Amino acid sequence: MDPPVEDPSNDREHEEEEEEEEESSPDAEGDEPVLLEASASSTINPVSVSGPQKPDMSLPVKPAQGDSEDSSPFTPVADEDSVVFSKLTYLGCASVNAPRSEVEALKMMAILRSQCQISVDVTLSVPNVSEGTVRLLDPPTNTEIANYPIYKILFCVRGHDGTPESDCFAFTESHYNSELFRIHVFRCEIQEAVSRILYSFATAFRRSAKQTPLAAPAAPQTPDSDIFTFSVSLEIKEDDGKGYFSAVPKDKDRQCFKLRQGIDKKIVIYVQQTTNKELAIERCFGLLLSPGKDVQSGDMHLLDLESMGKSSDGKSYVITGSWNTKSPHFQIVNEETPKDKVLFLTTAVDLVITEVQEPVRFLLESKVRVCPPNERLFWPFSKRSSTENFFLKLKQIKQKDRKNSTDTLYEVVCLESESERERRKTTASPALRLPQSGSQGSMIPSPPEDDEEEDNDEPLLSGSGDVSKECAEKILETWGDLLSKWHLNLSVRPKTLPTLVRSGVPEALRGEVWQLLAGCHNNDHLVEKYRILITKESPQDSAITRDINRTFPAHDYFKDTGGDGQDSLYKICKAYSVYDEEIGYCQGQSFLAAVLLLHMPEEQAFSVLVKIMFDYGLRELFKQNFEDLHCKFYQLERLMQEYIPDLYSHFLDISLEAHMYASQWFLTLFTAKFPLYMVFHIIDLLLCEGISVIFNVALALLKTTKDDLLLTDFEGALKFFRVQLPKRYRSEENAKKLMELACSMKISQKKLKKYEREYHTMREQQAQQEDPIERFERENRRLQEANMRLEQENDDLAHELVTSKIALRKDLDNVRDEKRLATLAEEKADALNKELLMTKQKLIDAEDEKRRLEEESAQLKEMCRRELDKAESEIKKNSSIIGDYKQICSQLSERLEKQQVANKAEIEKIRQKVDDCERCREFFNKEGRVKAASIVREGSEEETDEEKEALKNQLREMELELAQTKLQLVEAECKIQDLEHDLGQALNEVQASRKTWFNRTLSSIKTVTGVQGKETC
Repeated sequence: MDPPVEDPSNDREHEEEEEEEEESSPDAEGDEPVLLEASASSTINPVSVSGPQKPDMSLPVKPAQGDSEDSSPFTPVADEDSVVFSKLTYLGCASVNAPRSEVEALKMMAILRSQCQISVDVTLSVPNVSEGTVRLLDPPTNTEIANYPIYKILFCVRGHDGTPESDCFAFTESHYNSELFRIHVFRCEIQEAVSRILYSFATAFRRSAKQTPLAAPAAPQTPDSDIFTFSVSLEIKEDDGKGYFSAVPKDKDRQCFKLRQGIDKKIVIYVQQTTNKELAIERCFGLLLSPGKDVQSGDMHLLDLESMGKSSDGKSYVITGSWNTKSPHFQIVNEETPKDKVLFLTTAVDLVITEVQEPVRFLLESKVRVCPPNERLFWPFSKRSSTENFFLKLKQIKQKDRKNSTDTLYEVVCLESESERERRKTTASPALRLPQSGSQGSMIPSPPEDDEEEDNDEPLLSGSGDVSKECAEKILETWGDLLSKWHLNLSVRPKTLPTLVRSGVPEALRGEVWQLLAGCHNNDHLVEKYRILITKESPQDSAITRDINRTFPAHDYFKDTGGDGQDSLYKICKAYSVYDEEIGYCQGQSFLAAVLLLHMPEEQAFSVLVKIMFDYGLRELFKQNFEDLHCKFYQLERLMQEYIPDLYSHFLDISLEAHMYASQWFLTLFTAKFPLYMVFHIIDLLLCEGISVIFNVALALLKTTKDDLLLTDFEGALKFFRVQLPKRYRSEENAKKLMELACSMKISQKKLKKYEREYHTMREQQAQQEDPIERFERENRRLQEANMRLEQENDDLAHELVTSKIALRKDLDNVRDEKRLATLAEEKADALNKELLMTKQKLIDAEDEKRRLEEESAQLKEMCRRELDKAESEIKKNSSIIGDYKQICSQLSERLEKQQVANKAEIEKIRQKVDDCERCREFFNKEGRVKAASIVREGSEEETDEEKEALKNQLREMELELAQTKLQLVEAECKIQDLEHDLGQALNEVQASRKTWFNRTLSSIKTVTGVQGKETC
């Protein structure tokens, strides 16, 4: 098939808005196609598409053929502006959990491309307007196979270059209702066409935003035409740890942003002009931030700008800046805030407006609280911002004051925020009052916070609302009497029970009453069964784990990942999936299980869940391809036709069917979206009166909101059911009125049975009238989807099985290693025990030896002490003797010296006398020698010799006595030295020997003492 051609010559507006460049070949009517360039963006999100992108790729395309003779409803609408792409292959579709996740989309694209066995050639028609419909056409007949409105398409993505999926693209769409999402995957024969197709989707996503201002009538000039109103919103985003920045929530009570300590943040400012002639914002040249209130300009700190420009819808100017909270300037807003305090944060943005002479600064003051970094906050699905309206009064500059024709048109007179205006009015300040007429009615005031939450697009988080356990004493007494009577005969319900239940069971008694109503008063077998079931593996473990984190995120008991609430909820869902093998775990069961867990232990909650599923018929809704659920939808529509005919007709006009808004009501029993006070009351009625109560509550909801629903279109009605309807019953008073209305509505079982028969009859007729080929094709598509889903689950289970086997093998190896190590450790422990016993025995022996040695040492010390005392006494005795000898020798020496001196004196005297005597001189010479005769000399010599001899003998005796004394002294000193030597030797031998040292010492001492005794003797 030749590639189709697009002729854009008849769509001038199309060229201007997309800013595309035409390149026509010389022969445009032949086989040469007209080339249009397109961008190569890999992903497109309806809420994030920017303005027209610069083309960089060319490929052939053609316009939709609306002039076909066949005007059946299965052909494209003739006047629909669209672009048709041929040579495409439809690879199939699959369910996805994150419709805007590029990672999951690419993963499913790879799976479908690799596993696709039966491909279908299709032609794709993409509209140029957001009100259009994407259509799949059969190439030969140009008949419509399927269609997807643009408002239902959430995300577009193409395969990455260099991968097998580079020639593929896909888009996700909301299927039946906002909780089910599917992805459709296509392959292009011409790879370059992928970029052009995504560009066409981008054009459809943004076209309505450009057409709206053109269609809006110009605002009439009024006396207030010099006042321009701007709506400025502040949004703070934090790093969510997954590579993205998510908007922080706001505390509803204190109206303050909840920030986490130490987390990187971004500041996002949205500026939107709401009244008067549109001014062009040229750029932002400053985004400033400072802690505190009423901050001076010099105290503010400039942030790094990351991006600025128009939003995807073209209505707002968006400025994004990075905020480094670790900077010292922001230390006060990076520390945990006490519970009873809030902080103020001032943000300023300076904008350059083309028509205004000077920059304009918008100043926002907002409250913040800083929480610990590990505190879990709930990220909203849409923006949670702080909004302020500003009134900018401008004065037009006269023509003669302008320098040239391109100069600015206005100068700023004053800029005032709505808060300042309200404060000025309240305090009657004499400040300038701006005119109040004219454009004031067209201004968009900042609504109260509650209304803002009511009107924004953020759904109410499941598990919201507080339920007080306080109850009037009279009501408790009434219930106490009823329970006392009921316990006497549990098989029969008291007659007054339904009346009391319709008013609501007291919160403090709900756990007990619910078990009695469900017939779980004797549920020991289910309790034992539950304890066994939680030990088994569930084939739906991944789906259960995925849903647990999304169940009641607004409730403290379930908000912590891995906490007690989520752990108990996981075990209940897992146990039921194993218990009921036919149905298993179905999405929505976790909400009902969570409601039960809030009132009773997990064993009893499991028992009540089983009773509701089996005895109350809830599991029948999940069987046979939800056939019974569709019957409920039919019954609800017939009841609407009877009770609310005008609303029923309106729903027919906008093609809104019951399954689009009521599927969660039946499958989750209203537990998924509505406040807990209302949910608990519905469970009261369900357990008391049966599952038909859902019709009463559904009709009451539709009846109370009829006036609002009659004003909505298809998309508005879906949004109303998803967002506004649950929020209306956050008030306990509103919920009470609703339940009173539901209880007052009488819906007979006979009527429901009649509608059920009508439904089955209608289904039989449809089956007979339906073309078998179409039925088989639809069934084939359904089976293909189921097959792909099962194959994916099979792959996941196979992967888990392989992973489990590997882990088991590792565990077995670890067990073997641990056993081997344990054996070695036991052997080593035995050896160490034996060694320890031997060491203990040696220690005992050593202690005994130590005691013996201590005793011997004590004895030896005593003996040595005695010997030393004896030796000291001997030394003292010898010392006294030596002293006496020394004294005697000294006296004798003195006497000898005196005698010698006396003798010399006597001799000198005699010599003198001899010299004086002449007679004697003859006998003696000058030297004193005798000159006389020998007779005289001999006589005198004899006398002298005798005297000398006597003196010599006396001297010799004294010297001998002195020598003996010295000898005794020396002998005593030698004995003392020997004793000291023997004592040192004995001490050394005591240390060297254990047994014989004492004997050797004794013998040595005895030997020494014996020798000494002999010498002494």
